[in-house]
Amino acid sequence: MSTVATDRRRSIRGRGSAHNPKNRFLPLAVEREAWTLASDPDPETEILEDRSRSIISRNDSPDLGFDASLNPYRGCETGCAYCYARPTHEYLGLSAGLDFESRILVKPEAPELLRRELASPRWKPQVLVLSGVTDPYQPLERRLRITRRCLEVLVEARNPVGIVTKHHRVTRDIDLLRQLARYNAVQVQLSVTTLDRSLQRKMEPRASTPERRLDAIARLAEAGIPVGVNVAPVIPGLTDHEIPAIVEAAAKAGAERAIYIMLRLPYGVADLFEDWLRRHYPGRADKVLNRMRELRGGSLYASTFGERMRGRGPFAQQVQRLFDLARAKHGIEPRDYDLSTEHFRPPRVGPQLGLFDEPTGGSAWSAGSRT
Repeated sequence: MSTVATDRRRSIRGRGSAHNPKNRFLPLAVEREAWTLASDPDPETEILEDRSRSIISRNDSPDLGFDASLNPYRGCETGCAYCYARPTHEYLGLSAGLDFESRILVKPEAPELLRRELASPRWKPQVLVLSGVTDPYQPLERRLRITRRCLEVLVEARNPVGIVTKHHRVTRDIDLLRQLARYNAVQVQLSVTTLDRSLQRKMEPRASTPERRLDAIARLAEAGIPVGVNVAPVIPGLTDHEIPAIVEAAAKAGAERAIYIMLRLPYGVADLFEDWLRRHYPGRADKVLNRMRELRGGSLYASTFGERMRGRGPFAQQVQRLFDLARAKHGIEPRDYDLSTEHFRPPRVGPQLGLFDEPTGGSAWSAGSRT
């Protein structure tokens, strides 16, 4: 049984988590004897400032498919109940639960930092991924536009970028993406977990609906921007049966590429997801958790490279076959995009306005503000 307090059955509208579990790095935690609406109201989103002095993150994981990524935000208001990135908030002294989706650190200097790093003689042109951790088009991006400003720098430098998102908001930037596409320097992946709108609202409360994500695929394809679908994560016993329908819908919308990733539940995400399952789908919870253990050698998570993305055993093989058949049926080739760096040019640096910069008339937010 989970260590999460599963007697808390209240769901918070617009949030994937219903509480803040203990931070695994901190020795002390505060627990209330009883919960009431007055003592613990629904949390608003708090915007905090992240003054990082670098913006490009590196990884050497052989199963990720990229080495460098760009994350304008830490934490994600999208609120996906299963998000593997939730434990990253614990490094900040916060919780992987409600804190992760309601206390968002933003990097207002991200575009300037990116410009400086791409202009450095030490920069070797390569694909950057937006984002490797949290969604670059999460709700705050509508107002803050940090991702868009980073894209403007990438367009000026003609540096290739791969984008992964669950938000229709990516279509706002078609004008910039089209310019990168001229140089074979962009790909976009829309993550579609389910076509069931009721399930999606509970599981990914502030993401675009499945219909809107498919519309985003269609609009990007129509604009000539390479676009694909991530059937991710596949949740055994809950969404795995939808794989053929998702691939079919994405192919009809114009997706050129399709991949899938099995659900990952590192660290405290396992307890958070179990709590979510028992609140929303109590009749399926044991089936889902037992399937996860079957995939992970008896545990809810295995960190072994390769295995963590696919799982192992007969059920993992069954999911692979189901996906391969769906992809073949709809003519989606099992290929990766081969983005080009040959047109790269260092961006300009200095006090002058960049190619796409516009005077903003002041900051769109202030640290500590709430929405």
